[in-house]
Amino acid sequence: MSAVLISAEELRELLDDGDSRVRLLDVRWALGDPDGPQHYLDGHLPGAVFVDMETELADPASTAKGRHPLPELAHLQKCVRSWGVRTGDTVVAYDATGGLAAARAWWLLRWAGLSDVRILNGGLPAWERAGGKIVAGEEPDPEPGTVVLTPGNMPTIDADGAAGWNGVLLDARAGERYRGETEPIDPRAGHIPGAHSAPTAENLTADGTFKGVEELRARFAAFGPGPVAVYCGSGVTAAHQVAALAEAGIDAALYPGSWSQWSNDPKRPAATGATP
Repeated sequence: MSAVLISAEELRELLDDGDSRVRLLDVRWALGDPDGPQHYLDGHLPGAVFVDMETELADPASTAKGRHPLPELAHLQKCVRSWGVRTGDTVVAYDATGGLAAARAWWLLRWAGLSDVRILNGGLPAWERAGGKIVAGEEPDPEPGTVVLTPGNMPTIDADGAAGWNGVLLDARAGERYRGETEPIDPRAGHIPGAHSAPTAENLTADGTFKGVEELRARFAAFGPGPVAVYCGSGVTAAHQVAALAEAGIDAALYPGSWSQWSNDPKRPAATGATP
């Protein structure tokens, strides 16, 4: 079984096993779609709790730290316990967008020391295709969890680290944002000089599941050898890239501040065009 992903069929088997301890996290979030809580109420996996990207998986946005700074550990631990997560639980995060949001929960919990965290491969659509049950409305509040978090278990870099990265720096945003043709969110267009364009969406097949291991390895090998670091707009979809790299057996560091932090610092240069 993958250490990163779990298929809908594997998840159904786990949930059918009365001895298993599985905590399901519904992380439906996307830029321009503030209705994640309503999507959850309209239909979710039985027993899942809704996890809010803006208030639980990130600290408040700032020009100094970016749009989704890593949350303070004490706050994150309070949230994780409120989801009912106990030491030794299997945690499965899902969304309805190919894991692009759920991967943030996967990365953050791995960073905070939880070892058994997976992304539901294909998310809610895959679950429905596999015949999984969907329920609507509120769930009873889970019994508070007891997990103790410890930070720093996944590698990160800061802006100086990205500027001087001696290896492969991947930009996980859409190609047009990397090239500087458009910038709908952040104050400047372009990319960090030296970064390669590697849109996160290219980790996925047409049905929203991750590409196979060999295909992912070939994709990332094309960027050349060396240690890998990843950024995106605000450190959310870059976590998906880190997950895809991990699925391919490649360790990678995340730049949490990403372009939203970098572009707000006038001292940081911005490159444009299709090349690093």
